[in-house]
Amino acid sequence: MGLTAKSPLTALTECVEGVRRILAGDTVDAEGNQFVFRSVPATHRPDQDVPILTGVLGPKSLRLSGRIADGTVMSVLSGTRYLEVALEQIGAGMAESGRTEHAVPTFALFSVATDSKAARAAVRPTLAVYLVAVGPHNPLTAPYSYNDHLAELIGERSRRRPCGPRDARQVGRRTRRRGDPDEVAERITALGSAGATSVVLSSVNPATRTRGLELLASSLPGR
Repeated sequence: MGLTAKSPLTALTECVEGVRRILAGDTVDAEGNQFVFRSVPATHRPDQDVPILTGVLGPKSLRLSGRIADGTVMSVLSGTRYLEVALEQIGAGMAESGRTEHAVPTFALFSVATDSKAARAAVRPTLAVYLVAVGPHNPLTAPYSYNDHLAELIGERSRRRPCGPRDARQVGRRTRRRGDPDEVAERITALGSAGATSVVLSSVNPATRTRGLELLASSLPGR
């Protein structure tokens, strides 16, 4: 629609500041570079503070999120190494504004089976679609040093035809996802150790979601 912000950081700042004022009960009149508020009130003002979380990826945006927001929602492609890198930037932003708390809910593609290989196979197509969507040389996969290879795989496919499900699976085969209950429990624990304040499981197969949760629960006691 031609609405991409010329300065994403300015747009994010204007949005967060404007929404925060509205939620606090102010009638907002403001004209920024990206957002215009003309006598905007909260029709139904919340009776408690509403945390504002952003969904950003790059280092500058993460630092800004740490400075002005109450939390940052992490992508399903966020591995432990990315979380550690992201939290360094978020922490720097928090220090600039004197903030001491920041929520980091982290989404994770979820596939569990007693057969680890089957669980990994089930998650690859969905994982690969996300990789193709974010494209090569993105902040999420940069800490793992395979962006150049990702670019090669995506570029090779797109030169012949647009990437489809089969092509996405080819990219997905270069990824690793553990899938038996103990391995998934360890993975969730690792995300928490890397800084996730909560882990949101996003099932790749709704039909097996309940069974997967039951299998996972059997591995969680004592952790």
